[in-house]
Amino acid sequence: MDIVGFLKSQFICHLLICYIFIVSGLIINFIQLFTLILWPINKQLFRRINCRLAYCISSQMVMLLEWWSGTDCTLYTDPESYHKYGKENAIVILNHNFEIDFLCGWNFCERFGVLGSSKVLAKKELSYMPIIGWMWYFLEIVFCKRKWEEDRKTVVQKLLNLRDYPENFWFLIHCEGTRFTEQKHQISMQVAKAKGLPKLKYHLLPRTKGFAVTVQCLRNVVSAVYDSTLNFRNNENPTLLGVLNGKKYHADLYVRRIPLEDIPEDEQECSTWLHKLYQEKDAFQEEYYRTGTYPAVPIIPPRRPWTLLNWLFWALLLLYPLFKLLINMINSGSSLTLASFAFVIIIASVGVRWMIGVTEINKGSTYGNNDNKQKQK
Repeated sequence: MDIVGFLKSQFICHLLICYIFIVSGLIINFIQLFTLILWPINKQLFRRINCRLAYCISSQMVMLLEWWSGTDCTLYTDPESYHKYGKENAIVILNHNFEIDFLCGWNFCERFGVLGSSKVLAKKELSYMPIIGWMWYFLEIVFCKRKWEEDRKTVVQKLLNLRDYPENFWFLIHCEGTRFTEQKHQISMQVAKAKGLPKLKYHLLPRTKGFAVTVQCLRNVVSAVYDSTLNFRNNENPTLLGVLNGKKYHADLYVRRIPLEDIPEDEQECSTWLHKLYQEKDAFQEEYYRTGTYPAVPIIPPRRPWTLLNWLFWALLLLYPLFKLLINMINSGSSLTLASFAFVIIIASVGVRWMIGVTEINKGSTYGNNDNKQKQK
């Protein structure tokens, strides 16, 4: 196939994938809206239904990683801990160095059957994003403005609401508060020096108050913290656009299970514990860059078919009417109709490219860049 033909076929694939994701996502958001009537009647039923509806959206993203790009993810962990994954509530600490680290976190959730019920501490701006942001609203995701004085009361209340959640869930948290960049790292290490904290080479200083409150609010509900460190082999620099293009990556994820009772209840002691944890994470990163492996047993959790089956369901449901509409438009011969259809396709493509841009490091949050915001939370 020539270059022009390849680009055209890739463009068509992009459009079809984006069409299925956008239309199915908006349909699911619409259905979620009607589930609100269940909240005052049967809150737990509302939650169980929305876990399944959310899975229909998030699993499409995981499908792209697992089946479309064929990305491999090797889990390094203790075999004894491995058998507990998916069978208990947990707080998952993720490093924040890559554009698709959230997608690898979702993949981790999917392999152990908790993708639909997984939670996250996310910035407030994401709640306004169509499809994923709206989906998160119905999942009772904890949103914050990243101004602790304003956030504390809201975050505490949202976390306490999860204490009676009917499904096993993992609460994913990026303690660094923002994605790693060299500029943010330099500023973060200036703060470390000013506070007399050991410097980190591969991480930003963790923002400890959010983590401490999460532990306090979910104690006796969550069984453990899963300290997770993600890397990619061969100095790969994965992007969501690369995944959409079908590029295969090779991820290595190191997970340590730490019983929650081993984490101090006192906020200051918990803060000290988290700083020590990040020093250990830095050492694991150093060892990975030196040896290409982690100090644990490599395991590849089996892929589950549900992400692919869910995507095929929506593809069969939505592609037939699309093709039928397109054929009718072509047969009509109306230039205005064809132009309108092309305009809608362009808008959809721009919309998806905008959502991809949210994940890109060079277009990411400026949180952590400003000298007048150096105070660690």
